[in-house]
Amino acid sequence: MSSTGDAQAIQHLKSAIAEGKSWYLALLEAIKLWRTPDEDHDGRHFQYLIDKEAFDWLVLAERLCEEVDGFIPEKELVDLLFLDRPPIELTNDEFKELIGNAKYQAYLNYLYGILVEEILVLAVVGEIRKGRRALGLTKDDGVVDEAYQRLYGFDQPELIARFRKERGYPRRKSMSLSQLREFTYWLFKQRLERCDKSCVASDTKKALAKLHYYLKLKGRNSAH
Repeated sequence: MSSTGDAQAIQHLKSAIAEGKSWYLALLEAIKLWRTPDEDHDGRHFQYLIDKEAFDWLVLAERLCEEVDGFIPEKELVDLLFLDRPPIELTNDEFKELIGNAKYQAYLNYLYGILVEEILVLAVVGEIRKGRRALGLTKDDGVVDEAYQRLYGFDQPELIARFRKERGYPRRKSMSLSQLREFTYWLFKQRLERCDKSCVASDTKKALAKLHYYLKLKGRNSAH
């Protein structure tokens, strides 16, 4: 169920756009007003706050933009929701001011605990593949599980089983996207507990370097 704050957020978004304000700035102000961590809306479950700590702001952006359908240029909306490319470049401080300090801190949890964690797994998988190629091995069997072993001490199926047991989730063949993100955030916390600070810092640096590489590639591709 949406709260009164959520109704105010939606009304603010509509009014600000009607008054000629940039839809993106109006959207960020509406996000600041939003209160509900998750909701069922129009036949879909929206999970904005993962594990009560990590804020997936683009999911909330998508939900709010549905309320002003037709008033946002389609290309700008697609660029934001699918490419994480906003129509206006803001500094971190400006973004923080617009969405509010609490949501910004939760957004940082999402950034480091989910996005960067996903990139870290990809980076380690890449390292293992590279090592195998150097030895003349071409098969990728077990590469992902080896990466999970290195980072978290167990292979992926074992970690999924532990996560589900801890959270009381049923065993299934697949995960929803929101549960997959919750699992990734859980892995992030497992790694923080398991590794010493220098190892965590080194892994984070590795993942951020990979993330910047991907962003550079994305920038080049969008220029063509």
